[in-house]
Amino acid sequence: MRIAIDIRRAGDFGIGTYLRNIINQLARQDRTNEYLLIGRPEHLAEFDPLPANFQWLDYRHAPASLHTHFHLPIVLQEQRVDLLHMPWFYAPAWVPCPMVLTVHDLTDVLAPADNQPLLQSGRLFFARRALAKARRIMTVSQAGRRELARVFGIAETKIEVIYNALDERLVREPFPAEADRILERHAVHFPFLLYAGNIKPHKNLVRLIEAFAVVKAELGNHPELRQLKLLVIGDELAKHPDLRRAVVRSRVREDVRFMGFVPYQTLRVFYARARAFVFPSLYEGFGLPPLEAMAHGTPVVTSNLSSLPEVVGDAAVLVNPENVFDIVRGIRLVLTDACLREELVRRGYQQVQRYSWERSVAQIRAVYQAALEHPAEQRSAAAVS
Repeated sequence: MRIAIDIRRAGDFGIGTYLRNIINQLARQDRTNEYLLIGRPEHLAEFDPLPANFQWLDYRHAPASLHTHFHLPIVLQEQRVDLLHMPWFYAPAWVPCPMVLTVHDLTDVLAPADNQPLLQSGRLFFARRALAKARRIMTVSQAGRRELARVFGIAETKIEVIYNALDERLVREPFPAEADRILERHAVHFPFLLYAGNIKPHKNLVRLIEAFAVVKAELGNHPELRQLKLLVIGDELAKHPDLRRAVVRSRVREDVRFMGFVPYQTLRVFYARARAFVFPSLYEGFGLPPLEAMAHGTPVVTSNLSSLPEVVGDAAVLVNPENVFDIVRGIRLVLTDACLREELVRRGYQQVQRYSWERSVAQIRAVYQAALEHPAEQRSAAAVS
């Protein structure tokens, strides 16, 4: 097979982690098929050195551009591609070969951040078209599979659940030896809760800030935890005035720090030194940050909604993310119950072992094979209206 994989979002958070890990694993597992990576030159830096059966095609047009819809298919035809793997919804309007999709979540098509109705209609149109044309659809959780089937009327037999796993950098690279100096450089010399990830409305950070303010007040007489802070790793605060207002309204201006984006090794230090990792998201296709925190021996408080209970199992305290006082309950429990903390750390280490890019990529390769061997199943899904 000659398999094309669109890597134009290899530098993104989330999808970039997915692309980096599946391509590195494909390079280790498969020296028979040919792979054509479609993207910009700088995207190749995201991957390990690749073997001779991996080729790169310089393609600089944006994923959602007209070039993607009408020029990329011609390129695929010229390159004699047998199978196209699109790791998101933005597939070409027509495809000259069989196609498989990976759907990580439905945020971009159901609740986009730009809130522009015309663009939203276009996204939905092309998403429906891509899902209908795909011979196989991969998603990253059973919750995601059910949602895809419900929202778009797709037969579940067409959807394969293939879980994400920890970024291989976390497994392969040693923990930073200069952890204390990294904390000193960021003037972190106090106990802290940690949130790390995108800062979007569905991440529910306003309620997290409100819950932290309550916990802070309740622990005001605690000999150590009275100095507790909340660190948020993600976008700069200036981009999110609603969070600034929440901090001011909750009277925790001195106790909430927005760190912006930090290098990966620095993030690892914050994961390991946090008293708890709090991730009260309202919606996740998979939700990798809680697993990353568990891999660093940090107890996790997260939502009882969407895919998160499926991903974390019994290794986290689950809370109702729409109820500030339930978030408070979970945080307080993890901070003050030493036996629970010890048990969560033990279960967390076990939970992360359930996920493996090696196993996941073996499943992806089987999907590639099935997409070529069973063309009739392209039409087996319910009609997408």
